[in-house]
Amino acid sequence: MNTSTRTITAPGTEETRYEEDLARGLVAADEEAFAAIYRHWGSLVRTMATRSLGDVHEAEDVTQQVFVGAWRGRHGFRPERGALGAWLVGITRRKIIDALAARTRRMAVVDSATRDATPTRLTQAAPDAVLDRVLLAEALSQLPHAQRDVLRMAFYEDLTQVQIAERTGVPLGTVKSHARRGLHRLRLMIDQPGVHGAGIRPNR
Repeated sequence: MNTSTRTITAPGTEETRYEEDLARGLVAADEEAFAAIYRHWGSLVRTMATRSLGDVHEAEDVTQQVFVGAWRGRHGFRPERGALGAWLVGITRRKIIDALAARTRRMAVVDSATRDATPTRLTQAAPDAVLDRVLLAEALSQLPHAQRDVLRMAFYEDLTQVQIAERTGVPLGTVKSHARRGLHRLRLMIDQPGVHGAGIRPNR
């Protein structure tokens, strides 16, 4: 009985070749290759960020930062040092660390703002703490009215979202939405390069 033979390519080999092709496309600034890279590894990056940060919105921000960083730093990719996937995972870990550090800075500002802010305490407080409070107040003043009111009640009166909804008569879901969007905008303003020491300019 005659039997035909054929060459079987191992799935791992095909995957490796595919990654190598994508890597070459990235270095060559091929936008289609970059889009394929995002489709191939985007879910992994997002999952890593979500597990580490525990916040979907922050994870989305980190995912975007990872791929923007990969595109901008594509000439720094060295295939001989490791596969493209491993390189992206390395960038993801660094961006997660940056996000956690930024969260720590924000929480320090919020914690400072929620303490007793009487004139005596402001006078005796360390200069950095006073500056943090001023910057937070300035950033809050730039938020839309509804978001600003919700965050002020949460920061300065230590009210829960349920209590804010009861006081204002605004649906709880709307209060949560205002808080989430307000915190997101506040984070962006506080994290702007050059904010500390330069102040935040109000929108005109």
